[in-house]
Amino acid sequence: MRPTMRSPLLAAALALPLAACISFGAKPPPTLMTLSNASPLAPGQSVTAREGTSITIYVPSAPPELGGLRVPVKAGPNAVAYLKDAQWGDAPTRLFRNLLAETITAKTGRVALDPRQYVLAPGARLSGRLVDFGMDAGTGQVTATYDAMLVRKEGATLESRRFQAKAQAATQDAPGVAAALSQASNQIAAEVADWVGAG
Repeated sequence: MRPTMRSPLLAAALALPLAACISFGAKPPPTLMTLSNASPLAPGQSVTAREGTSITIYVPSAPPELGGLRVPVKAGPNAVAYLKDAQWGDAPTRLFRNLLAETITAKTGRVALDPRQYVLAPGARLSGRLVDFGMDAGTGQVTATYDAMLVRKEGATLESRRFQAKAQAATQDAPGVAAALSQASNQIAAEVADWVGAG
């Protein structure tokens, strides 16, 4: 039997480092987007929670296009693209939840708990779905839509309400869109705080 001869080209290909054939995704942009809070807690501000006065705020669910770190852009009635060179520093659902929590505490005095902390001071529970959180390519307008569900106390009736806010992006890039989505998110957070505080 004749010995098998390997092609010099095949041998060279096999010698290439493994890293040369694996892609770990696109390089992240130099800066990451976040949401700025228009109603932050003041430094040193103290709030106290006793049973029944706290509110547990859950990370909202979201459609698949909002599940990652990219910013969806409506390119037509049935088409979604993503904003070039733009990426969130965390999942937009978590950023939105954190902004809601701080705004509600600042405006209502309620301690906002993470679901893992609910047993510390059971009270109201706020959950929901982030339906829209992106930009329309044709108009440069961003839309945030949050379908909220609130249980004010154990055994109480479930209340639901849709909140929506729109804002014009000054520029169709990461800074412009982040600023517009922050504006829309703060409007919704303030309205949710008023709703929560009304009960």
